[in-house]
Amino acid sequence: MALDMVEHPRRSAMDELHGYYIEDLAPGMTALYARTVTDADIVLFAGISGDVNPVHLNHEFAANTVFEGRIAHGLLTASFISTVLGTKLPGPGCVYLSQNLKFKAPVRSGDTVSARATILEVPGKAPCNPRHRVHRLQRGGARRRGAGDRPLARRRLSP
Repeated sequence: MALDMVEHPRRSAMDELHGYYIEDLAPGMTALYARTVTDADIVLFAGISGDVNPVHLNHEFAANTVFEGRIAHGLLTASFISTVLGTKLPGPGCVYLSQNLKFKAPVRSGDTVSARATILEVPGKAPCNPRHRVHRLQRGGARRRGAGDRPLARRRLSP
């Protein structure tokens, strides 16, 4: 039996799906998501978002821009923030409400981009929006930095 199929006797099925609860978080906790951006990612994002700007899709057009070649959509790579928050820290059940981004350099097909979330503060009162910072790295240098707030569930008390 696979480890992810083993049930803990005190946890409900919903708890098994849920990520960290507010009581589980502490300043300094960190999580990482990394992905190598592909041509397929860029084309699929263009189709889903409707952003068919030729700087993303047409090499000849993009070669004559300041970028000197095709670049990935900024919001494609920014979506990795949602991935790290929604799948790792705090994980499933988390939805973040805002973010601020600063795009420092283009991301191209073949570049590996990572999003690292770090818990900065965990307030004790509802609504609970732990403060976090996400640093996104590519080719060893900071390319994007973001910060934001996200609501997080409290653990339900058993009857």
